[in-house]
Amino acid sequence: MVMELRHLRYFVTLAEEGHFGRAAERLHIVQPTLSMQIRDLERELGGPLFVRTSRSVELTEAGEVLLVEARRTLAQAAHAQAAVESSLRGETGIVRVGFAGVAVLIGKLTDDLRAFHVAHPDAVLELYEMAPSEQGSALLAGELDVGYSPSYGFDFDPELERARIGDWPLVVALAADHPLARGRSISLSDLADEPLIVYASGQADDSTLTALRQRTGSEPHVAHRVSSTLSVLALAAAGLGLALVPQPTTQVSIPNVTYRPTREEPMAADLVLVSRPNDSNGAVRAFLALARG
Repeated sequence: MVMELRHLRYFVTLAEEGHFGRAAERLHIVQPTLSMQIRDLERELGGPLFVRTSRSVELTEAGEVLLVEARRTLAQAAHAQAAVESSLRGETGIVRVGFAGVAVLIGKLTDDLRAFHVAHPDAVLELYEMAPSEQGSALLAGELDVGYSPSYGFDFDPELERARIGDWPLVVALAADHPLARGRSISLSDLADEPLIVYASGQADDSTLTALRQRTGSEPHVAHRVSSTLSVLALAAAGLGLALVPQPTTQVSIPNVTYRPTREEPMAADLVLVSRPNDSNGAVRAFLALARG
């Protein structure tokens, strides 16, 4: 016989009750079964654990030693079970989140972080600002668990899962003293002759360039390609070009930058949540369920 946790539970219960009948009742088993299990345990350990009388049982010296160790073992087993169950529920563990800056400006990322922390205060969140082109390889390498990225510039490997978690209209960001800032809105056709600042990641340009070509029938004049929202706004503030940015970006107050909607139906920017399928980390699964919801 191999000593199992149930044998230790039987032994501890009998030691605490000092009576086979009461111990069997507490364990919800019949008394002969308990007697047999205790005899098997004594046989395996090589000696008696109890002194039996007609009315009660008392621990031997060896039984006293086992009682201390058995309680310690059962407590550790209960702790291990609770820790694993907590991890599977996503209550503990680490979630490594990669994000493009626009995810912060839009507010979706910060909303998700706040909600997850409230629901799982013992889980650890690690944040890494990362270009879209880098998030895919980091996810596949196991360096990230979740990625927040616009779909442009992201190398969507078929091994990764993605979920669209939002889209927002684009507005024009430009210097406050630019002539086009005098109006309440800007026509897309007005952008045809203006130097543009576009998002770029690696070799991938912002997908709005394709949309602009279709809307205006002309080739946009790209003056600057940058990989971050703050860089876009800095160049716009300096008067070095105009940029199409997600509408929530207007909440960012940058000196000498103003925002104008387009007169036509606005183009849209999206945000996608990227992850590995069937992640075994309970905290990651809980975070993904919250973010997708």
